[in-house]
Amino acid sequence: MGLQPLEFSDCYLDSPWFRERVRAHEAELEKTNKFIKELLKDGKNLIAATKNLSAAQRKFAHSLRDFKFEFIGDAETDDERYIDASLHEFSNFLKNLEEQREILALSVTETLIKPLERFRKEQLGAVKEEKKKFDKETEKNYSLLEKHLNLSAKKKELQLQEADNQVEQNRKHFYELSLEYVCKLQEIQERKKFECVEPVLSFFQGLFTFYHQGYELAKDFNHYKMALQINIQNTRNRFEGTRSEVEELMNKIRRNPQEHKRANHFTMEGYLYVQEKRPAPFGSSWVKHYCTYRKETKKFTMIPFEHRSGGKVGDEELFVLTYCTKRNTDTIDRRFCFDLEASDRPGVPVTMQAFSEEDRKLWMEALDGKEAVSDISLCAQLDKIGFTVIKKCISAVETRGINDQGLYRVVGVSSKVQRLLSLLMDAKTCNEVDLENSVDWEVKTITSAMKQYLRSLPEPLMTYELHGEFIVPAKSGSPESRVNAVHFLVHKLPEKNKEMLEILVKHLANVSKHAKRNLMTVANLGVVFGPTLMRPQEETVAAIMDLKFQNIVVEILIENHEKIFKTLPDATFSEPMSMSVSPPNAPPRQSRRQGQHSKRPLAVYNLCLELDDADSHSSPKEDTPTGSMDSLSSQSPTPAFSSSPRCLLDGNHVIMDSGDLAGWTTNLPGQSRPSMVSWMNAPSANPAATNTAPSTFFFPNPASGSDRAVESVAHRKARAVYPCEAEHSSELSFQIGAIFEDVQFSREPGWLEGTLNGKRGLIPQNYVQFL
Repeated sequence: MGLQPLEFSDCYLDSPWFRERVRAHEAELEKTNKFIKELLKDGKNLIAATKNLSAAQRKFAHSLRDFKFEFIGDAETDDERYIDASLHEFSNFLKNLEEQREILALSVTETLIKPLERFRKEQLGAVKEEKKKFDKETEKNYSLLEKHLNLSAKKKELQLQEADNQVEQNRKHFYELSLEYVCKLQEIQERKKFECVEPVLSFFQGLFTFYHQGYELAKDFNHYKMALQINIQNTRNRFEGTRSEVEELMNKIRRNPQEHKRANHFTMEGYLYVQEKRPAPFGSSWVKHYCTYRKETKKFTMIPFEHRSGGKVGDEELFVLTYCTKRNTDTIDRRFCFDLEASDRPGVPVTMQAFSEEDRKLWMEALDGKEAVSDISLCAQLDKIGFTVIKKCISAVETRGINDQGLYRVVGVSSKVQRLLSLLMDAKTCNEVDLENSVDWEVKTITSAMKQYLRSLPEPLMTYELHGEFIVPAKSGSPESRVNAVHFLVHKLPEKNKEMLEILVKHLANVSKHAKRNLMTVANLGVVFGPTLMRPQEETVAAIMDLKFQNIVVEILIENHEKIFKTLPDATFSEPMSMSVSPPNAPPRQSRRQGQHSKRPLAVYNLCLELDDADSHSSPKEDTPTGSMDSLSSQSPTPAFSSSPRCLLDGNHVIMDSGDLAGWTTNLPGQSRPSMVSWMNAPSANPAATNTAPSTFFFPNPASGSDRAVESVAHRKARAVYPCEAEHSSELSFQIGAIFEDVQFSREPGWLEGTLNGKRGLIPQNYVQFL
């Protein structure tokens, strides 16, 4: 079990369990801080001590092997497992380099030391400062509250009102600070996974480039490195999406905390001051308790807890409630009080004090058995109109826009979408709307209307009831067991839900078959439709963390739609939870014998590569057919490729249709060149050019001895996509947009030869784009 999510609604309750979860997050960040400090120390030793290089590498490897990232939630994604296992892989690599004592680590300072120091100072340091303010504000808030509650009710009304206003302002400030601190804690927990590992990955890229004797070892490691870059990018992409969702939820709760209380088995919970009577002449004292009440059983529990001491004061006390009465100020010298009587102590009331009149009102309503009733009515239904809407939209999309780039990812204008939906959902006008032939409705408007209709259903298409069961197989298990579990659950859906889901998934499978043109792979469709088909019943941070698993379920549906919808599930497969699952933290890699190269599965999708392609032409036709890339839902190995790989790059995709990835090596020519990670995440030279054709890049395998890749680009033209300043007389200097003539591959791995303005010289291969 990883770290539990910190719910924003808990900031307002500030319960003991919430504080324990906060301390767990703080302890994890402190562990990360110590790990980074140790890693920085090892890296500096590697630079300074040539004769102790081997010892420094062993220590560095030891630090990487022993550290493990904690994750938020109850399961890791496949990407997170790869990232977690990557540190162990790096450790093994360093052990193999111990005999190669050559030092070419000039780039370690820029690629490893500075990023980690910056992360530690800017990110972890910021959390420490936030913690200081949070602890200080906690002390201030509860001290002021306790002082305020001791005010006599006999004071003047103006004085009491001023005191109330002061406490309320201070309380709001405390809640604001608490929300921000919780958000920062969870953000840094997610951010560290790529901001800590990415510098390590850049460091290894430098080693591969500068260690000539380690070339063969680097080549063997390269396919894993490429997969890890994609895992990190996928994690980064999910982080950005998750962060926006979390911030939106935080802002909703900030605007109206009462409407976003978490649904749980307690009717009411929160802090109350309980009067504890003492023998004369000591009078009585008021002790703060965290109280919970369940109306079904009438069980009332109290746990003494003092925030300033940071722990529990006493044991939990439970009793069955008999009645609750309000205390007037003329009967007690405190405000906001009420009495409870327990069934085992008749005639002995317990006096309690709420934090405010509104708080007392909520407690009184809950203890009297009152509860709010909400009535949500939605016009979207799985009826005849609903099926007509979906079928008309699908037919129009497949007729007019199946090859449109970014299909379903590009959204339409909101007002047009709403107008189209209103026409389609009206039985009088539905049949009059012609989506296939009319130019009034753009394809993006139709796709947005279709998604909006599905989101407007009273419950998601895959139902709230089965939501958790669908998530379970996506978190673990073999590819076959995942498919079997989803297959079983689909046939548990209500008949109309299953019928609608089959229509939709069949269409999405057709969309994915045109991924070479529309760039919507199975994985991208999973990202778009996961939240639409499987939205959770309760909007929480924990639910947001499960978004990535919803996407995997949709991927499984699309990839296996024929089996899932056309056949009955295996009769021996009774429940998804009974499936045989693999250990969740086992590194997903195959064993290898001595002298053999190990081949790991490579899933390529959702990689954001934005390049200005306004002047590029379509890629030359080849005999090798283009295959769709594997998604993380199946983890099937990448098929064998020919010796000359080709990447089709778009704003959100990498499509590879040939090439032996196991032997594919890309070398960066110098420390001033961008790292592989920064190159793969390079910003677009022209962000507005979003609908251009994909560019073609060729990465030959210099070790394979094949001339096919070299011949495919010999004497071609190329255009610079990055500026470059020559560091040697044999290199060319150029700006973005420079056109090179007679471009050929150099004998130097990672370099090309070309002519610019009459001068011939070397060009970094990853700085150009072939025309």
